[in-house]
Amino acid sequence: MLCGGWRRSRRSPEEPRVSAQVAAPLAFLPSPASSDSSTKRPGLRALKKMGLTEDEDVQAMLRGSKLLKIRSRTWHKERLYRLQEDGLSVWFQRRIPRAASQHIFFVQHIEAVREGHQSEGLRRFGGAFAPARCLTIAFKGRRKNLDLAAPTAEEAQRWVRGLAKLRARLDAMSQRERLDHWIHSYLHRADSDQDSKMSFKEIKSLLRMVNVDMNDMYAYRLFKECDHSNNERLEGAEIEAFLRRLLKRPELEEIFRRYSGEDRVLSASELLEFLEDQGEDGATLACAQKLIQTYELNETAKQHELMTLDGFMMYLLSPEGAALNVAHTCVFQDMGQPLAHYFISSSHNTYLTDSQIGGTSSTEAYIRAFTQGCRCVELDCWEGPGGEPVIYHGHTLTSKILFRDVIQAVRDHAFTLSPYPVILSLENHCGLEQQIVMARHLRNILGDMLVTQALDSQNPEELPSPEQLKCRVLVKGKKLPAARNEDGRILSDREDEDEDEEEAEEALETAEQRKRAKQISPELSALVVYCCATRLRTLEPSPGPPQPCKIGSLSERKARKFTREAGTSFVRHNTQQLTRVYPLGLRMTSANYNPQEMWNSGCQLVALNFQTPGYEMDLNTGRFLINGQCGYVLKPAYLRQLNTTFDPECPGPPRTTLTVQVLTAQQLPKLNVEKPNSIVDPLVRVEIYGVPEDCAHKETDYVLNNGFNPCWEQTLQFQLRAPELVLVRFVVEDYDTTSPNDFVGQFTLPLNSLKQGYRHIHLLSKDGASLSPATLFVHIRIENS
Repeated sequence: MLCGGWRRSRRSPEEPRVSAQVAAPLAFLPSPASSDSSTKRPGLRALKKMGLTEDEDVQAMLRGSKLLKIRSRTWHKERLYRLQEDGLSVWFQRRIPRAASQHIFFVQHIEAVREGHQSEGLRRFGGAFAPARCLTIAFKGRRKNLDLAAPTAEEAQRWVRGLAKLRARLDAMSQRERLDHWIHSYLHRADSDQDSKMSFKEIKSLLRMVNVDMNDMYAYRLFKECDHSNNERLEGAEIEAFLRRLLKRPELEEIFRRYSGEDRVLSASELLEFLEDQGEDGATLACAQKLIQTYELNETAKQHELMTLDGFMMYLLSPEGAALNVAHTCVFQDMGQPLAHYFISSSHNTYLTDSQIGGTSSTEAYIRAFTQGCRCVELDCWEGPGGEPVIYHGHTLTSKILFRDVIQAVRDHAFTLSPYPVILSLENHCGLEQQIVMARHLRNILGDMLVTQALDSQNPEELPSPEQLKCRVLVKGKKLPAARNEDGRILSDREDEDEDEEEAEEALETAEQRKRAKQISPELSALVVYCCATRLRTLEPSPGPPQPCKIGSLSERKARKFTREAGTSFVRHNTQQLTRVYPLGLRMTSANYNPQEMWNSGCQLVALNFQTPGYEMDLNTGRFLINGQCGYVLKPAYLRQLNTTFDPECPGPPRTTLTVQVLTAQQLPKLNVEKPNSIVDPLVRVEIYGVPEDCAHKETDYVLNNGFNPCWEQTLQFQLRAPELVLVRFVVEDYDTTSPNDFVGQFTLPLNSLKQGYRHIHLLSKDGASLSPATLFVHIRIENS
């Protein structure tokens, strides 16, 4: 048994998995004999390990700076910001009437640091401050930007440079180093009097902080076993011994012993045997030797081409030992096929940061979408004052932003992370004059980025490839001569909304708006080259040659109807033409639908509300996690073949068996940091998303009062009919008997990118941020019949 003969259900919840066997010294702990002044300040050991204690910028951040936080033209508040000694968090204090509150934010949650007036907030409200004094900290997830002005340009630069160094060092850390940092930060916090000695009370506090509830008698026994000085205090090597016990991984030790034998070290040939059993494609002796040189910590062992237990753990915790195939984290697919052959990451109502009734519109929402790999963004364009078109959710209380500002954000940020083409999906409600302004802004701001004519004049109707369109912007919209319905009205870009929705929308439009909607300007029409919006009434082939440049937009309801009633025809349609699917207008809270249903039919542009976290966005992140996160993923072959017979409703018999053995978890986050006695009771659920007959979920039992190192050793198995479409979502929840379980973390990836064997799964938060060092440890087996 991989948990050392121990199952949580067979033991009292008071005793977590610890062992008396001594492991190698932990890297983050100082030698007891060390006299370095930094070791007398526990917090600085973390920064010393990062190699940044002598850095002038980091030293300035440790001392702290008084920076102005800017929210509006008149709201400027001075705050003291100071880097914590763990090097992972920034502390700040804010003043409120009759009280002062203290807060922190974490370096790992920073998406970007921008200099000058490079945010919507500073462009609008930072005019009184020189750009050289300003910086913006943009966070992952839904947290608002932090717009700051420093007293001097040099102080602003210190924070820009210092945060860049910390983020770079954090990104370069191995999982083991992250664990070292993580446990050390809690050790520092639990040492209430900062004397570098741990009383039993402080040890109990530490255990609660790291999410484990331990019986007092059992905890005290471990404490005394390590208290060699017998003075009721642990210090130096005694703390190290206690933490060694806490961080033991018996399941990894058992696997290691199975291959290493009695000498407790792996030779290159023994490591190769492990790799072959893991199912590593093309594993060779040279591969095993390279892994030893990369991950082994002991120089003597490395020289003799041997791997110790520590090196083995380093390897299994590395990206090469993770569940996601590391070869799929780069662009590895053929990018030379027509656009219709790819799933394309797409956003709906991209401008919104919240609900579509009264939420805020912001150019920052476009920037965040681009940082998440989005390649198709939506612009709802309306008549604005002063002759300038605006973007907002029409007939609602959402705020308005300038069309011009959005196009500037596209120019500046669209290709920061991915070079592949961006599609601007225009929902045009403007009259002729402001359409001309829109066309002028698109041409002047985007310049050569904008596609204004067919790449191949001999085959203008043939869709080009992502490779041909690198760093180019496509406009999706109506094109002259436009199809008109019975009353002569130009159809809106959301052509196929259900009749009741169309009637409700039309009832809100004024007579003048209806009049404007009958016209489209030649200037704007000329910019629509490969994405000509059209009505998709039927899946019957139209007479004449195919028209790949026609793109239909469907509500989720209509797309489901096509899939149910004419699945194969819908798939065939999507082999040549792009289809965009968007949420029903009735989703007032900007909720999402399950995108997998649309991918099953080969729909390329499955648009979601990126601002709304949930399993739907987890699936979108998982789908586009591979291929370098470039926003384009090649569809399975049977969704690209013109004469395909594939029907997602009738995919045929099972072809693949997926077996997941859920073994253990490590360092799960606390859900309620305000209640130190609150400990999670974790369970793991494995969810399968694919064609309807493949969709399933199974879960383990829950483990009582242990989020630090829970053990399950339970096997979950699934039969799959269309494995090429399957996404696997690993979810950890906190079990609750009286209310719905609380979300702890998740990770979603395509089955075809899931590696076999013993693997760590690195968990993400609800907003998609890393929960490092939180992991699941599983064994994966995939068998094809």
